[in-house]
Amino acid sequence: MTRRAPLHGGTLLVPPRLRPPGARSRPRRVAMLSVHTSPLHQPGTGDAGGMNVYIVELAGRLAALGIEVEIFTRATSAALPPSVELAPGVLVRHVAAGPYEGLAKEDLPAQLCAFTHGVTQAWAGHRPGHYDLVHSHYWLSGQVGRLTAERWGVPLVHAMHTMAKVKNASLAEGDTPEPAHRVLGESQVARAADRLIANTEKEAQELLRHYDADTDRVSVVHPGVNLDCFRPADGRAAARARLGLPQDALIPLFAGRIQPLKAPDILLRAVARLLEERPQLRERIVVPVVGGPSGSGLAKPEGLQKLAACLGISDVVLFRPPVGQDRLADWYRAASVLVMPSYSESFGLVAVEAQACGTPVIAAEVGGLPVAVQDGVSGVLVPGHDPVDYARALRRFADDPALSARMGEAAARHAHSFGWDSAAAATAEVYTAAMRESRQAR
Repeated sequence: MTRRAPLHGGTLLVPPRLRPPGARSRPRRVAMLSVHTSPLHQPGTGDAGGMNVYIVELAGRLAALGIEVEIFTRATSAALPPSVELAPGVLVRHVAAGPYEGLAKEDLPAQLCAFTHGVTQAWAGHRPGHYDLVHSHYWLSGQVGRLTAERWGVPLVHAMHTMAKVKNASLAEGDTPEPAHRVLGESQVARAADRLIANTEKEAQELLRHYDADTDRVSVVHPGVNLDCFRPADGRAAARARLGLPQDALIPLFAGRIQPLKAPDILLRAVARLLEERPQLRERIVVPVVGGPSGSGLAKPEGLQKLAACLGISDVVLFRPPVGQDRLADWYRAASVLVMPSYSESFGLVAVEAQACGTPVIAAEVGGLPVAVQDGVSGVLVPGHDPVDYARALRRFADDPALSARMGEAAARHAHSFGWDSAAAATAEVYTAAMRESRQAR
């Protein structure tokens, strides 16, 4: 359990016994903001993804440390109750802001005033000092967070998760750039936050370079993985039997939101290339795509199916809808390798989940994926996004069926270094530091 001291734009963990005298203990209650996506939503659908998993797991582990968490999110149905207990010590509050349905993420900036009003209304029903700190996720929540934290006189901790300038620098072909108002909004949040939490040192450096963040206010905390759910369990054969998959197949898996940013099309093009070179593989390859359309992918929800048909590989591709964590863990276990050709990833939680299940990963060498995947040990990192390079990586697993098991053992060991308990403890130390510095400033 650690606190971070400034180093190269981040912080290094320091044992809590070295805290300066008089440092206050951890916060009692945190207001966590997730405007555009609810922790109750199924990851892999709409705008729900790794950030949802992050918030759910972090909030639960913080509560286990004695820090109550109230998560404010936008109500997307009139039937939703005002609040839902997600776990002991974790409450989800639904805030009415704009129409319940048919509102895209791009339309949400116009609803931030209404959302802020709803959050402050909830606060007004409590005694002063009810919340010790605000923790916002993604730039939309950060806009609400900087206003509410200032009004309540408490520190603001913010996690970007993704950044417009980083995404725009590596767009998929035909994808829509992030708008200028998001860039401005992120810059405002970066200046206002008492602490910025980055997933990796690289993300910390991007905050410094693109948003002129203050080195002393950036803390690096790696996300965790639920090691109780994502584990090798009873192995690949049993998982394939439960999913109805052939035991001797080469199974490269894509799991996640179907949108250009995540680049599932690169996997399909790589498979088509591989089958051109090795037509005999067609009899023993299955390519599951587990997830639903999201983001700019909603404009062409059938685009990936049409691409599979155009490439002549519809017979080997399985399209499956998003599934819960237990079922997803079986898909990971059943796979020979997870393929993650994303154009941008702040961390790559899916990669760590797969490795925790004993499955190696082929991933793009972008963002936090070089931290999530040990190149040559727990998987293969591919520079760039040429399907030919991904086909070459897949060929290694086709030519050496034992490679998946060998790398899978190393992958499971690597994933065990990413536990949510340690992530929550480090986050709690960031909270403590933000509160202490905020009090000193006042």
